[in-house]
Amino acid sequence: MLSTVKQLIADRPVYTVEKGSTVRLAAEFMAEQNIGATPVMDGDRLIGIFSERDVINRVVAKGLDPSNTTVNQVMTTDLIVASVEETYESCLKKMRRAGIRHLPVVDADKLVGFISLRDLLQIDISEKDDKLEFLNSYMFHVSPEIEKKYTTQKKS
Repeated sequence: MLSTVKQLIADRPVYTVEKGSTVRLAAEFMAEQNIGATPVMDGDRLIGIFSERDVINRVVAKGLDPSNTTVNQVMTTDLIVASVEETYESCLKKMRRAGIRHLPVVDADKLVGFISLRDLLQIDISEKDDKLEFLNSYMFHVSPEIEKKYTTQKKS
C-alpha cells in the first residue's frame, strides 16, 4: 500500500525544460517523452509548469510563433506543489480544489518529482480494488471449520 508521494516518484525521471526554451523545442521534447506537462526551471529553481493547455490557449489561440516564443512567456506560474510526505489522497484533494492536472513534488524547496492526475487516479483505483477484494473475501469466504460443520450436519 502506498503511503506517501515519495514512494510514487521513487526511481521515476523528472523531465524539465529551462525557462528560455522555445515553445517549439519544449513541445517536441514533451512529445518525445510522451508527457502532457513539464516543470519549467530557472537553473535549479522551479518557476512554472508548461502544459499542452498552455500551448493551445496561450500560443496557438493567440497566434504566437512557437519558434519565437519562450516557455517562460506562456507557462503557468501560479504553482501548487506537493510535499514528498503527502499522501496520494491529499494530492488528489489539492488538485481537485485547484482544478489542475499536474503537481510538482518538492522536498525542502527542491523539485524531486512531478505527478499527474492520471498517476494518482491509478493508485486510487488500485487501492479501492484491494479494499473491495478484501471485503468480498471477508463477507463471502467460508472458513474451513464452518464448512466442515455445515457439511457434517448435512450428511446426518
